Amino acid sequence: MDPYIIWILTAIALVIVELLTGTFYLLVLGFAAAAGAALAWLDLPLAAQASAAAIVGVLGVALVRRYRVSTGQTATSINAIDVGQRVTVESWVNEAEGLARVHYRGTLWDAKIIGERGAGTTFYIRGVDGSTLHIAPERV
Repeated sequence: MDPYIIWILTAIALVIVELLTGTFYLLVLGFAAAAGAALAWLDLPLAAQASAAAIVGVLGVALVRRYRVSTGQTATSINAIDVGQRVTVESWVNEAEGLARVHYRGTLWDAKIIGERGAGTTFYIRGVDGSTLHIAPERV
């Protein structure tokens, strides 16, 4: 198998995984692999291919990181579509620590309550950390 095909398959795999995560870092690495593929297609040595991929990857990750810092995005604010949505506490996993199971999007999710608990079972999503919702009694 030609080296440029391996680079292209790697780029495609990275972009597909990026579509599942939504962080843009893997998209940048997919572009880096595409740069390696371009140099492989031109029959340049492996060292040049890897160097180009590394340079594009490092610069791209730095740009994404700079953008995230400048806009105030954090790991818990990536899924902005969920922020502000209402959830209902179904059961407590550990009430003392504020860990609960909540009903959201037709299924049960793990949740951690941020700040004061308040009364009632209705909360609002403040952020998402992996598969754990960060919730609070007040809407953002």
